[in-house]
Amino acid sequence: MKKILCVLIAAFLVHAPDAAWSRALSPENELIQRAGNADSDAERLALLKQFRALPELPPALASDADKLIAFIDKWVEGKNLHFYSREVSKKQDVDLGLAESSPLYPLTYLYRGRAVLTLVLQNGNIWSYPDRRREWFETARGFFEKTHQAFPENRIARMYLGEGIPWTRDWEPVAEAPEWAVHQRRGLEGLADIIQWWLDNRQQASGAFGGDWGDDCEMWRWWAPVLVGFDDPTIRRGQTRFSEALMSQPHMAGGYMSGMTDVEHSAEDSTDAILPMMHLKPDNPVWQRRAMRLAQLMETLWTGRNQRGFLQFKSTYFNIDRVHEDPQKACDTPYHVRAALPAFLYWLRTGDEQVGRLLSDWMCTWVDAAARSENGKPAGILPAALHWPEGTIGGLSPDWWDPQNHGEPTLYQWPSAVGGLTDALLLTYHLTRDEKYLAPIRSMARIALQHSGKSAGGKAVPGSEAWCAARMGFLRGTLAKYRVLTGDDAFDRLLSGGPSPVLNMQRTGDRGPLVAALGDAALAFSCNFARYTDEVRYTDRVLRFPAVFQGDVRLAEPKFPVRSPDCELLYSTATGDPGGSGSFPLNAVRWLTPPREIAALVTNTGPQRLEAELFHFGQKPRAMGAELYLLQAGQYRWTLAAGAQTLQEGAVTVSRPRTQIEFELPARQVCRLTLLTK
Repeated sequence: MKKILCVLIAAFLVHAPDAAWSRALSPENELIQRAGNADSDAERLALLKQFRALPELPPALASDADKLIAFIDKWVEGKNLHFYSREVSKKQDVDLGLAESSPLYPLTYLYRGRAVLTLVLQNGNIWSYPDRRREWFETARGFFEKTHQAFPENRIARMYLGEGIPWTRDWEPVAEAPEWAVHQRRGLEGLADIIQWWLDNRQQASGAFGGDWGDDCEMWRWWAPVLVGFDDPTIRRGQTRFSEALMSQPHMAGGYMSGMTDVEHSAEDSTDAILPMMHLKPDNPVWQRRAMRLAQLMETLWTGRNQRGFLQFKSTYFNIDRVHEDPQKACDTPYHVRAALPAFLYWLRTGDEQVGRLLSDWMCTWVDAAARSENGKPAGILPAALHWPEGTIGGLSPDWWDPQNHGEPTLYQWPSAVGGLTDALLLTYHLTRDEKYLAPIRSMARIALQHSGKSAGGKAVPGSEAWCAARMGFLRGTLAKYRVLTGDDAFDRLLSGGPSPVLNMQRTGDRGPLVAALGDAALAFSCNFARYTDEVRYTDRVLRFPAVFQGDVRLAEPKFPVRSPDCELLYSTATGDPGGSGSFPLNAVRWLTPPREIAALVTNTGPQRLEAELFHFGQKPRAMGAELYLLQAGQYRWTLAAGAQTLQEGAVTVSRPRTQIEFELPARQVCRLTLLTK
């Protein structure tokens, strides 16, 4: 046995080809080869434990096996998925402690490549700079190429080198299904499969998913098509469990983070725990109190009257019991909307007048600031910051668009989170019907129209009107919702090629772009399931993998159709909201049924009507319901029809922000649900 193992080591020392040393060694070499070619880390771990149990292993090789087993065990079972990140950020590598001469050394390549690549996806200071991204990609690719050379059957390494691993799910063709329904179903079920995997394989006893609380909490954002658009009991329970666990952590004991940091980061844990629950359980008194707690903190601690008499946040840095006193940080910014989002959604879902008065008061501050021309800011533009206590435009820096209130250079530079602020202004208008809250949206849209088609944006003076106009892509999401709420078509030219094929369909009746977009969304779930599940190490980057094969700087040339999951499109088609669910959810409906074997397309929505097409892929009728959000108070008649035949009908009284109806959807028929005022 010792002689055989010495031959194994010698073979590696002279870098013998696979075939040569494969003939020289067995079954020991077979275990290493099987471990290297395994697609599953758990299987690889089990094989290495078999290898370690071989009798008469030389001490050095036994030690190498122990080190490798310990690392992979931590990779598979560890509570922290990116335990290696600090080392990799310094060295572009992670040291597993094995010598290059070790027969087990080639097994390290796969983990080193993954560790490097996942940090590229996570770290904006690498990803945002093409030269740095190229350098890190080359390092990662080198590790994957060495893995492939040593273990050519390893499909995970081949996936990173551009080969697509087909999705394991096989959807049965249904001849009666329209094309849009086929594509949407694949997208919804693909997304639900990924979420289910995370619930089954990564949610820990603590409720966490293995990133950290600040990353795990962001996962619900891409769950929205099935979490907000439908009602899946398993997914609902998983989110509830996570949100309750996060709000029970010591650093959240007071209802907001106890650590002192900037609002973009300090607000994540509370907002991303409470916000999904205000979608799922808006009547639950526990979650209502948690949302109202943020409004209380805002009113009593975080804000005050500035010298102009307007309600303003006192600093970019605050926590549960203190506001930072550094004048450099003393800024209110568009990112502050994040801290108040649960209160905004609570107001939207309940109509609470007290919370509404507070939030409306704060929005008045930004209406006033947008109208002013000060410190070089053009009139009509929402500023990057307001300084406390003066209420002046900008921070302490000389540029209104760069408040320099945070150490990360670009985080708060204009436009930063202005899109979230315009959504908040639109929500305030929706609930108050006071058009003053639309003024900043309209003024910026007019400026964007005035400069559309011009190429001066890149050469314009930073902070000038032309410079701002060239950076107003964020406005399209708000304008899509604005169009639905107001019917105003004055800014439709800005929506051309914009974020919502749903709005285009609702406006023009043309389904072509929508069907094509849904087809692309379905393709995103056609291969590489592993990269959305097992391979993920940072939980705020679960769906980002396709990006490594896109753009000018790529990890490798892909051999499969590269599409990124379009969760916003899936959410929009199912709910009728022409934008995202984050700052101002304008979903007309939530389907009270799981997101499997069904497709739902909202074709028309407004304050007095709802129209949607539904298709059930199952073979038996489906009992389900719909929760309605946008209808004005009044009496409505609803019908469910297939072609010219009315299948079911009824009457419903809308007297609150949410109203439910129930019906039975027949199998494999295109049905149309219509609600109209009597």
